[in-house]
Amino acid sequence: MKKIPLYAAGLAVLLSIVSIYFAKSSSELVYVDVNKLITGYSKTKVAKAEFDKKAALMKANVDSLINNWQNELKNYEKERTSLSPKELKLKQELLSNKQQQINGYQEAIQKKIQEEDKKVTQTVINDINDYIKEYGKEHNYKIIFGASGGGNIMYADESTDLTEDVLKGLNAEYDKK
Repeated sequence: MKKIPLYAAGLAVLLSIVSIYFAKSSSELVYVDVNKLITGYSKTKVAKAEFDKKAALMKANVDSLINNWQNELKNYEKERTSLSPKELKLKQELLSNKQQQINGYQEAIQKKIQEEDKKVTQTVINDINDYIKEYGKEHNYKIIFGASGGGNIMYADESTDLTEDVLKGLNAEYDKK
C-alpha cells in the first residue's frame, strides 16, 4: 500500500517534467525576420524584375526627350549667328519651354516610379502577412512577432524563429499559383 503514493508521486513528477518540456518547446510566442521573408520570397524577385523593366522604360523615355532637347540646343548654338534677333528670341523661348516641359515630365515619372515601387512592396507585404496569419492559426500560435532589425525584438531564442519554415511555405504556396 505504501508503494501506490510513491508511484503516484513519481508519475506526477514525470508528468510535470514532460509538460514543462512541451510547454517550452512549443512556445506560443514566436517571431519571423521580416527582412529575410521579403528578400527570400519568390514573388518579391519576380515583382522587382517586372518593376525594374517598367522603371527602365520610363527612364528611357525621359532620356530620349533630354537627348532630343540637347540636340536641338546644339543646333541652336550652330545656327545662332545666322538668325535674326526675332528668330533668336523665338528659338530661345521654344528651347526654354521645352526644357521646362521635360523637367515637369521627369518629375512626374520619378513620382510614378516611387508610387509603383510602393505598390509592389505593399502587395508583397500583404501576401506575407496573409500567409503568416494563416500559418499562426494552423500552428496554434498566440502571437507571431515580426523582427525587422529596427530594435523591436532585441533578443529571442533561435528556437522561436520561424523565418525559414514560413519562407518555405510561402514560396511553396506562391509556386503553386
